[in-house]
Amino acid sequence: MADRFRLAYLKSTGLESSDLGESFSPRDSVRMTNSFSPVSERDLSNTFSTEAILKQAKADLKNPDSRVRILAIKYYLEKTYPSIPLSVLQEILSDRDPGVRAEALQSLIKFRGAIISPLLKKYLKDSDPRVRMTALRGMFQDQKKIDPNILLQCLSDESAWVRRKVATLLGWAQIDGALPILVELSRDSDPMVRRAALFSLMTIYPDESQDRLIDALTDSDESLREWVKIILEKMAASPPKRKKPSLMKRG
Repeated sequence: MADRFRLAYLKSTGLESSDLGESFSPRDSVRMTNSFSPVSERDLSNTFSTEAILKQAKADLKNPDSRVRILAIKYYLEKTYPSIPLSVLQEILSDRDPGVRAEALQSLIKFRGAIISPLLKKYLKDSDPRVRMTALRGMFQDQKKIDPNILLQCLSDESAWVRRKVATLLGWAQIDGALPILVELSRDSDPMVRRAALFSLMTIYPDESQDRLIDALTDSDESLREWVKIILEKMAASPPKRKKPSLMKRG
């Protein structure tokens, strides 16, 4: 029954070709298509009891195949019974597979609640950049709770991908204390991080960004220098608009 339930769900939602990406091979997809006819989530819920599904979910979370564990999070826990799995998801956050940890953390983020904030802080220090990225996105989804001091630890993150994402996210999330972080990231060792930081500085701190842009004209990366040159030329061609003087009230 467990295998039929899992494969029927795969067929009904198309996860074998979308959500899982390369997790399942084309041969697996053909086998599923030939073996099972499409069924809806309502049909599945009517066929299998809540207790049976939850029991199977807990079993799948212990399955040696990480693809099965991710499916358990995506369907059983996240979509079907969101009020049940918080304690189970917390346990699986220690999974050996980073993809599973990231999926579990993403599911917890959707649930919100007081338990989420400390988890996000904790997993900003995860060993895998994918998990750290998920934690970052979770923090920026609730901008009021972002502590700039927590983001400072990302300045020394070993992954340029993570540092670049911090610079990008700060560009649209206007939080207090972002300026010194962006200035520091504009001096990052990776040119793509520096470029992302400069772009965010231009977006939210246009006045403060000018000196940094001028300094970047002598950057060690040729493509960054060319980009900065184009930006400065556009800025020179489009001077800032002056505010119209207010009309004097007639006496």
